[in-house]
Amino acid sequence: MSIFRLIHIKVDPSQTAEAERLWNKDCGPLMIRQKGCVSERLLKCIDGSGEYISYSEWEDQAAIDRYRDSDDHKTIQSHARKLQGARAQVKRYEAVG
Repeated sequence: MSIFRLIHIKVDPSQTAEAERLWNKDCGPLMIRQKGCVSERLLKCIDGSGEYISYSEWEDQAAIDRYRDSDDHKTIQSHARKLQGARAQVKRYEAVG
């Protein structure tokens, strides 16, 4: 059963362009190439400046664990640390029904 991983991210409003560039050019391509990553998207909140959700679908928890242990995950984390004041909260979901 697929697991949907949502990372709620808040960045300083002055860094939204940089956050989007980092995701689209560096982070997203690294994530989607992971074995077991079905899809990934960056969602931008239209009601609040600087709020995003990294939305990804994974085949299973083992795929997420492999990704979290990978060098690509470490690279993504290093990119995220470049954004001042960035805060993230990770939540996992599964489809019901």
